[in-house]
Amino acid sequence: MTTTTTLAQVYSEHPIHLRDIIPLDFNSIRSVPDSHVWPISDDFSSDHQLLVPIIDLKDPNAVKLAGHACETWGAFQVINHGIHLNLLEEVESEARRLFSLPTQTKMKALREPAGATGYGQARISPFFPNYMWHEGFTIMDSPTDHARALWPTDSARFCDVIERYQKQMKVLAEKLTDLILESLAIFREDLNWDVGSPSTALQLNSYPPCPNPNRAMGLAPHTDTSFLTILHQGSTSGLQIFKQGTGWISVLPVSGALVVNVGDLLHILTNARFPSVLHRAVLNQEGFHRLSVAYFYGLPIDCRVSPLLKLLDSGESPRYRPVTVKEYVDIKSKNFVEPLTSIRI
Repeated sequence: MTTTTTLAQVYSEHPIHLRDIIPLDFNSIRSVPDSHVWPISDDFSSDHQLLVPIIDLKDPNAVKLAGHACETWGAFQVINHGIHLNLLEEVESEARRLFSLPTQTKMKALREPAGATGYGQARISPFFPNYMWHEGFTIMDSPTDHARALWPTDSARFCDVIERYQKQMKVLAEKLTDLILESLAIFREDLNWDVGSPSTALQLNSYPPCPNPNRAMGLAPHTDTSFLTILHQGSTSGLQIFKQGTGWISVLPVSGALVVNVGDLLHILTNARFPSVLHRAVLNQEGFHRLSVAYFYGLPIDCRVSPLLKLLDSGESPRYRPVTVKEYVDIKSKNFVEPLTSIRI
């Protein structure tokens, strides 16, 4: 009998030092410590009219629009997506309740060095010379164990909201995947993905008020390992994406909209036609405590991913060799900054 490897098990093979897990006690800080100081970025887009595309899933042209947005931006905002506004508000409220807990309470759910879930700094922290002004809470599958550590007698509400959100996000992620594949004139039947369940994770992000937001970074520039990511960024701006030839562009919040971005696995599948968009989180200038909720949707961990030959133009060669999701996660866990170069042909 074969056992299926999980995403959490893959990450367990790449333990992280505790110093890269334990967040700063933001409540006790009055100035930005040197360990959290970042150089001021000036590579912003000068074209303030540029806006990330907004796609209405009820639009008859949604397939074509999604494909164009993925190819030209690597991201888009989606409305009429089927996730009720009440649920978005509930999950944001529960995230705020979690991050408002005393530091010593949150530490009871601290992510273990070989763990993938729980409270802690962003998993990308070890790859950067400075720490980020961020604390996170990662959930894979059930949130129950860590929730009970935080609320021994009152974890049911948190678990109920998170589990409902996970279920609805999975439905939406599969709908968006089918939409994007259709824009490429391919379908799931063309792909050998029937080798297990999708690898998914839910990440609650907290960006506490910062005494000098220009000197700190919420989340450093990175791409996502996932096939696609769905982000609820609330009503406070902070997310920025990098558009080649243009610079950093703020993704302005749209009421009820969700941000969708291309991940590395979709980038590989399309032979780099769809950019795995570089993105970051900058800090709020007005001193607000900004929250966001990211749902990472990946392919089954044993799935083999490679550029689809039917997508290649005449005379075009595949840019990447075939790689399993597990192998790619392993590669990116060691070479976070340029993982795609490791599989480039």
